[in-house]
Amino acid sequence: MTNRMKRISPALTLAATVAAGLMTLAAAPSAAAATGAPAPACVESFQSWRYTDVHNGCSETVSVTVEYTNGQWAPCVTIQPDGWATFAGYGTNSNYVTAVKTCDPAATAS
Repeated sequence: MTNRMKRISPALTLAATVAAGLMTLAAAPSAAAATGAPAPACVESFQSWRYTDVHNGCSETVSVTVEYTNGQWAPCVTIQPDGWATFAGYGTNSNYVTAVKTCDPAATAS
């Protein structure tokens, strides 16, 4: 039985490490969270259960991200003047967008 436990132990250790890593990734906001300021008034968002559409009504290019009620952030997206970007909607768990913020695309690139 001791021999068998030695064979299972590395597998259990690996599984626990992977699970802990996935939980950390799920809980950590993206780098956009640290760089965001409120988006200009000319940037509008429209939500539905499936999508959140963001329109850049400004005369210059803007990079934006969205924050959800559960504290998660979407990846930073650059939108040209009069352009659109689509993010996840609120879904069946009602995870609504609470803020549209500016971001630095270079800071969030991996």
